[in-house]
Amino acid sequence: MRALFKTDLKFDWKVVTITIVSTLLLIADYYVSIPKNWIGGVWWKVADRTILYFIIPMLIILVVFRENPRNFGFTLGDWRAGLVLTFGGILLMAPILWLLNRSDTSMQDYYRSSVSGLPWNTFADLFGWEFLFRGWILFGYARKFGPEALWLQAVPFAMAHISKPAVETFSTIFGGFLFGWVAYRSKSFLYPFLIHWFVASFTILVAAGVIG
Repeated sequence: MRALFKTDLKFDWKVVTITIVSTLLLIADYYVSIPKNWIGGVWWKVADRTILYFIIPMLIILVVFRENPRNFGFTLGDWRAGLVLTFGGILLMAPILWLLNRSDTSMQDYYRSSVSGLPWNTFADLFGWEFLFRGWILFGYARKFGPEALWLQAVPFAMAHISKPAVETFSTIFGGFLFGWVAYRSKSFLYPFLIHWFVASFTILVAAGVIG
C-alpha cells in the first residue's frame, strides 16, 4: 500500500502558492465583491479588484515570500525599451480597435455604458489586473519555467474574459501573450499596463461614440 502512494513529486512552493492564490482570487472576483452601497458608482468594483489583484499578491510577496517586489516586475525596468514598446503598441492598436468597435455591435453594446469616470476608472481597475498577470504570475512562473511563462500567464488571463464579447475573448490568449512579452522584455509590468489602459479606455470611447 505504501508503494502505491510513493512518488518522486517535488513542488516549488512559491509556484504552488502563486497558482492556488491567483486562481482563488479570480474566482473571488466573480463570486465576492465589496457591497455597492459602501462605495458609489463604478468605484466599488475598482476597489474590489485593487484589493484582490494588487494588495493581496503584494502582501504575499512581502510577508510570505519575503522578496523584493522588483523581482515580480514592480519596477521601471528597462524604461527605454518599455516606452518604445508602449507607444508602438498604442499606435498599432488604435486603428485596429477603431475598426473593430465600429463594426462589431456586441462591443458597442457591452462598453458604451462604461464611459463614466474615464480614464481614472480604467486606470485603477487595470493596475491590479496587470500586476496579477504580468507581474506576480509572469515573473513568479518565469524563474521556474522560463519563457514558457508567457503562455502560461495568458491562459488564466483569457479565461477571465469569458462573458465579454466573443471577438474580444477569442483574441485574449494572443493579447495576453503579447502583454506578457512586453513585460518580459522590459522587466516590468508597468508598460503592458499602460498599453492595456489605453486599449480599454479607447475601446470604451469608440463604443460610446465619443470618438467617431
